[in-house]
Amino acid sequence: MKRFLAAERALRAAAPHELLDAIRAVLTEQYGAEDVELFMADYGLTVLQPVSALPLAGEPVSVHNSPAGRAFGSQEPYREEERGGRARLHLPVSVRGDRLGVLSVTLPGTDAARRWAPELAEAADVLARELIVAERDTDLYLQARRKDRLTLAAEMQWQLLPGRSCSRAEYDLGAQLEPAYAIFGDNFDWSSTADHLMLYVTNGMGEGIEAALLTNLAINALRNARRAGLSLADQAALADQAVYAHYQGRAYLSVLMFDFDLGTGRARVVDAGSPRLVRLRRGVVEHVTFEAQLPLGMFEETDYVAQDFHVEPGDRLVFVSDGVHAAASPKGEEYGEEALARAIHSTRLLPAAEVPRAILRELGGHRGRSAPDDDALVVCLDWRGRPPGDRTDGGRM
Repeated sequence: MKRFLAAERALRAAAPHELLDAIRAVLTEQYGAEDVELFMADYGLTVLQPVSALPLAGEPVSVHNSPAGRAFGSQEPYREEERGGRARLHLPVSVRGDRLGVLSVTLPGTDAARRWAPELAEAADVLARELIVAERDTDLYLQARRKDRLTLAAEMQWQLLPGRSCSRAEYDLGAQLEPAYAIFGDNFDWSSTADHLMLYVTNGMGEGIEAALLTNLAINALRNARRAGLSLADQAALADQAVYAHYQGRAYLSVLMFDFDLGTGRARVVDAGSPRLVRLRRGVVEHVTFEAQLPLGMFEETDYVAQDFHVEPGDRLVFVSDGVHAAASPKGEEYGEEALARAIHSTRLLPAAEVPRAILRELGGHRGRSAPDDDALVVCLDWRGRPPGDRTDGGRM
């Protein structure tokens, strides 16, 4: 425990750009580590980029078929046996389910790896929290996440996101955007309180920087209304006014909005546009429809009405933008509802954080080309709910 405390103190005292140097020094001194490397997951969730090798001089490792990738995907420590009796521990670097990367530590022997694995896993958790704080003051770790250059529109969209995954006792969330390095209009947002989860899936019209500007305006208007304590319908109305005031109906944004009660599974929904919901319940995939309302900003002073919805423990909800269900094959055939249902069923055993990437990979096979014509967004919500009697009370519905 003294060793772990030394690692924790070193990380908290380190300058934002020196976190890797700090953890490397303390693990070498306290645990006899022979090598320490930090890998950050790239925006496309295809590779893990080495932080200490910037600017991209080192070799990234695959998320799909590498020891570090195995730890990243399973979110469990993975031990790799090396020559000379040494062992290399690959430790997930994650914060509340948001998967940032992997810390790889080479130790002098397998016994040391077994002995220190729990403490080193805790040190990786502390490192993850410090990385989140450090990103406010340095670009180092954001640079390490990119294997290619981001377009300006994509830079704006990624900075707008809350994360790519999140876990609580009541639910797991995972999301992914494609093309990761050139996304421009699609987006997602979420926020939770003691008793509520609010989730937004958006699809802004247009291309490039104009689409990114539209989405930024709408998302920040929704956040402003949410943080003022407004209801879901009033959030939509305020954001609608903000978008219309700026664009006068020339541009608008589709959004699917949810306010889940974590204690009961009851939800309020505003469906204002093209994002869709598919539910997997007890092995059956079904499309869920709501009363369609106007996209945000299409007309002046639109009134929105929230509808009722209910989720049950064990439900998996998959939200997609039109860049998924309307994606065309080389022959012009849409991906469509049946193909999406098959993809959701085939990924039913994956954790929520892995589902969006898997569905988008299958979508790429249907599309038959590397560059999509439109943004594609997938958000997966696995609902466990709260056991009866655990409700903390409070919050609106």
